[in-house]
Amino acid sequence: MKVIIIPILSDNYSYLIIDKENKFCSAVDPASPEEIIPFLEKEKIGLKNILNTHYHSDHTAGNLYLKKKFKCKIYGPDKEKDQIPGIDVALKENDTLKINDYSVKIFETPGHTAGHIIYWFEKEQVVFTGDTLFVLGCGKLFEGTPEIMWDSLLKIRNLPKKTQIYCGHEYSKSNADFALSVEKNNNKLLKRSDEINKLINENSFTVPTTLEKEIECNPFLRADVDNIKKNLEMENASPAEVFGEIRKKKDIF
Repeated sequence: MKVIIIPILSDNYSYLIIDKENKFCSAVDPASPEEIIPFLEKEKIGLKNILNTHYHSDHTAGNLYLKKKFKCKIYGPDKEKDQIPGIDVALKENDTLKINDYSVKIFETPGHTAGHIIYWFEKEQVVFTGDTLFVLGCGKLFEGTPEIMWDSLLKIRNLPKKTQIYCGHEYSKSNADFALSVEKNNNKLLKRSDEINKLINENSFTVPTTLEKEIECNPFLRADVDNIKKNLEMENASPAEVFGEIRKKKDIF
């Protein structure tokens, strides 16, 4: 499995999942065809599938153009099927998608949007999280409560720790700065922040991250950790309440 990282628009990531042996390619949230197609041409491969995580236009704007050009099939969340341009297959919680030799499990992760889904390649231990989970961050709660989003994040946190995470945006520097404001006494976070700054200074990608790193450093996955609860003076609060406070602080950071 080869994943090509494609920065698009101002701060989005799209991804090409290349299977040269079977001569096919799938694209995750390819909102900008003019930035996607040169990579397809370089790989000398066509586009067979589009995997949408949610309906926002910075993830779906390329659907109809790419579908017309490549006759590809479009997958997306069932709960947002009326908002996904050109959708062919609507996916629900625990659906299993077969893409040639790949088995992909679907998780519904509402919070950023009401129907958001993620794509978990179980054998390869790779997950495409869209705008649910970022490097050291998570998506804004446009269509969900802290309780809903916390439950969604727990689904990701329960995956194997070696899982590689490919997210929908490049917010890593600002997320690291914010995370340090919440948990500056986390030595692993301090080291991770330095790693991210080095990657950015080298014009390198900060994705993929690993679930293990996010569990150690991402405050949005650590709302039930005593150190963060103590730092926020919320020792007796529920994890969802702590998460909500962290999200509130990030929104005005």
